[in-house]
Amino acid sequence: MAFRLPVVAEPEMPEGTSVSATGRLPRWLKRPIPKSNSNHLTDQLMDELGLETVCENAKCPNRMECYSQQTATFMILGNVCTRPCGFCAVHRGRPPQAPAEDEPGRIAEAAARLGLKHVVITSVTRDDLPDGGADHFYRCVLAVRERTGATTEVLTPDFVQCKDALARVIEARPDVFNHNMETVPRLYRRVRGPKSDYAWTLQMMREVKKYDESVKTKSGLMLGLGEERGELLDALADLREHGVDFLTLGQYLQPGEKYLPVVRYVPPEEFDELADLAKEMGFIKVAAGPFVRSSYHARDMAETT
Repeated sequence: MAFRLPVVAEPEMPEGTSVSATGRLPRWLKRPIPKSNSNHLTDQLMDELGLETVCENAKCPNRMECYSQQTATFMILGNVCTRPCGFCAVHRGRPPQAPAEDEPGRIAEAAARLGLKHVVITSVTRDDLPDGGADHFYRCVLAVRERTGATTEVLTPDFVQCKDALARVIEARPDVFNHNMETVPRLYRRVRGPKSDYAWTLQMMREVKKYDESVKTKSGLMLGLGEERGELLDALADLREHGVDFLTLGQYLQPGEKYLPVVRYVPPEEFDELADLAKEMGFIKVAAGPFVRSSYHARDMAETT
C-alpha cells in the first residue's frame, strides 16, 4: 500500500532556498544524457551475467553517466530488501532465495571485462540470513581481488541483528568500508526504518578500525529530507569522532509517490560550503553536490592518501 511519511519539524532554511512544491526540479538538477553506446554495453553485460546493480534498482540519477564510462556498483544478495526504508526504490519484501553460490565469480568476471580498477560492491539488506550476508561479501571481495587485482569498496547494510558478522566482511580486507548514515538522528527511523540504530551506525565505523585499522571508512548523507543545519553539522561531528575518513553529501530525490517527499532542494553553493566545513572537521576527502552519491566517482576518493 502506498504511504507518505510526514516531516516531523519545519527545517531551518537559508533565505532564497528552493523548496519542493510543484514537483519541478531546479535548474541545477537538470543534466544532459551522455551520448555513448557504452551505457548499452554495460547494461547488456549485466544482463548476460545475471547481475544486479544498485544503479538500476535504486533509480540512481547517475546511472547513464556511469554506464557510459563502463562502470557500475554491483548489488549482491538479490534484488529484494528486507527493510522498508522510506527513501529507497529497491524492491522490498521477503527475499525468494538463498544467496547464489556463483555470484562472486560472476562479479569478478564483470569487473575484469569492464577493466575496473576499483570495484564497489553493495547489497540489499538481508535480515533473513543469520550473518546478514557478511560471508557473501567476503567471498565477493576475494573473488574480485584474485581475478582483477582491483581495489575494493564494500557498501554494506548495518548488520544490526548480527553485529559480530561485521568481522567477516573486514576479514576480506576491503580497501574501503562504506556504510551510509543517510540522515540526522531526529529523522533516522522515519527515513531508515524502525530497525535502524543511529548509535550502532556510528559504533560500527569504529569497530571496523578495531578489526583492521588500515581499512578506510566512509559514510554519506542525503540532504533535503527536513534536516536542520545545526543537527547536520552535529551528525558530521559524530562521524569524525568515530574515525570516519571519507564523506559524501548529496541531494535526496524522491523516486516515486510512495516515498518520502523532498522538503527542499539544496543549492550547489551550499554543498560547496558544507564540503569546506567538513574538511575543516578533518575528513580526508569530501564529495558534496546535488548529484553526489555514495559510490559516485568512488575510485577518485579511494585513491586519496
